[in-house]
Amino acid sequence: MEVPELLYAVEENVAWITINREAQRNAITPRAVHLFKECLDRAEADTEVRVVAITGAGAKAFCAGADLRGAGRPEDPDAFQSYADLLKRLTGFPKPTLARVNGHCLAGGTGLMLACDIVIAADTATFGTPEVNVGLFPMMIGALIFRNAPRKKAMEMTLLGERLSAAQALGMGMVNRVVSPEQLDQEVAAVLKNLTAKSPIGLRIGKTAFHQVQDMPFDQALDLLARKIGEVAATGDAREGITAFLEKRAPQFKGK
Repeated sequence: MEVPELLYAVEENVAWITINREAQRNAITPRAVHLFKECLDRAEADTEVRVVAITGAGAKAFCAGADLRGAGRPEDPDAFQSYADLLKRLTGFPKPTLARVNGHCLAGGTGLMLACDIVIAADTATFGTPEVNVGLFPMMIGALIFRNAPRKKAMEMTLLGERLSAAQALGMGMVNRVVSPEQLDQEVAAVLKNLTAKSPIGLRIGKTAFHQVQDMPFDQALDLLARKIGEVAATGDAREGITAFLEKRAPQFKGK
């Protein structure tokens, strides 16, 4: 029986996408990239899903990047663009995304991690872009590294191909929180609970707006955001949130 490369499950308003290739350190194939995009489509269309969480099977690796035995070879030129499309899709995804980094996060796995809004990592995890060690270069991943880390650190990371500790990744701004492996699930669960309690429509409008203004001139960005706050303020969730605040109770958001 064929083992699925990706697992998809919805639990308590969270869509979990698990890279299910533990024996291969969760390296991704072109098929896994295709399945990943399908999972994101399902999660976006499902009104019960408020957050997407990504992780790798087992305890050793989050994702070791592309499976070099088949992906990214000259005879498969579409694989590069397909992965780039996945990074674009994940970076601009309208619902909050979280990476649960349970182990080594390398090469293409670094791209998936950086494309997420929030990253929580075990302190035993390592990070890096070792492509230069095999004559390649972290091209598409670089677009995300340079949007998350200071330039000098980003250049050091991509040019040397050395592994970074979780503490170093935290210091570079690539991850949000680092905890022990024993605390990882507890920390992830707490953050997911916090996210799913927020207004789904408010987060969606806000996330989409922030993505749109990322490379805009300052004045244009402010004008767009002024329009978007008006859009958020007109939602039922905003009215409920303000009412709940005044009545000193927890809001009951409906996503409308």
